[in-house]
Amino acid sequence: MSRKMNSRIFTLILALLVVAVLPSCGLLGKKGSASEKDNRRGEVTGVPKRVIWQQVLPQDMVPVKAGTFWMGQADEDIAFSQSSLNKQITISEFYMDKYEVSNNKYRQFVEAVRLGEYTYSTPTTLKDPPQFNLDEVLPDSTVWNTSFTFHYGDPLMEFYFDHPAFDNYPVVGVSWEQAHMYCEWRTYHLNANDRSDFDYPQFRLPTEAEWEYAAKGGKEVAKYPWGGPYLKNKRGCLMANFKPGRGNYIDDGFAYTAPVDVFAPNGFGLYNMSGNVAEWVLDAYSPVGGALTWDLDPKYDNPNEKRKVVRGGSWKDIAHYLETSTRTYEFQDVKTAHIGFRTTMTYLGRSGSMNVNNNRRRKR
Repeated sequence: MSRKMNSRIFTLILALLVVAVLPSCGLLGKKGSASEKDNRRGEVTGVPKRVIWQQVLPQDMVPVKAGTFWMGQADEDIAFSQSSLNKQITISEFYMDKYEVSNNKYRQFVEAVRLGEYTYSTPTTLKDPPQFNLDEVLPDSTVWNTSFTFHYGDPLMEFYFDHPAFDNYPVVGVSWEQAHMYCEWRTYHLNANDRSDFDYPQFRLPTEAEWEYAAKGGKEVAKYPWGGPYLKNKRGCLMANFKPGRGNYIDDGFAYTAPVDVFAPNGFGLYNMSGNVAEWVLDAYSPVGGALTWDLDPKYDNPNEKRKVVRGGSWKDIAHYLETSTRTYEFQDVKTAHIGFRTTMTYLGRSGSMNVNNNRRRKR
């Protein structure tokens, strides 16, 4: 029995040696790949042995496939703003945060700036880390008092950002400029700590068109992210965190903001695209922005315009501002108790190649 076992082990070792040695001597197969040999003959076949790279879905993001939809007014324009006229456009594929950026995720950014630590391992990027001033990135907790007249916001001013009870609530008191700083940090945080040889696209705010396309959840025309036209489901429960009536903030279950993962997600798996906090987007504001931009991946960019588009409505807004087509704005340096944000990332490759089931980072 022992001899048979030894014989099998010897045969296995000999087979492994043959497989390892013969290819190196050119005795098995042809030396070099076909593309290398063709290149040596003067053909153009591309650089051989390029690294195969697949864009992995970052944690807590969802893939949004490319599509065409009608951007603009989905119901009566009660404000008579004439700023949401319908226009059919096409949006390329991208990744989007499943949730609004929470206090705890923004706190990670603040702590990285406070400590000056941006990497956890050997960086794989040659870029220098971004430089931030701590005072520039801190959210303004006083907005719980200053955003409203004669309002007792002291408890929220003291506890909302710092206390763990609010870790999973959306960050507020951040300007459009601070949202960009967070995106810059998150981009470096991923590329410096990931082991890929190639950088990922930058995190950024969504364009206004991307935001509306994502909010509709795959529906070509949708008054609300859940479709509409009603604000309650079949059980009589409100579908978002907003102000359903004069002086009434609590019927949806929350007097102020709600955790970022409550209420049902839309067709793309995105939470709170209407209500909770309104969201900064990338575009400058213009009442005729839709007429000025192209119909493929539009973005209205005007560096002289300090007003930036805000979408989605918030916990303090009436239902009109929850509509997917309603457009409002705020000045880029203003901080309030009802505006937050979420980030997006451009997808590199064909829409059909997006792995919609990959919600976990691959180990490299």
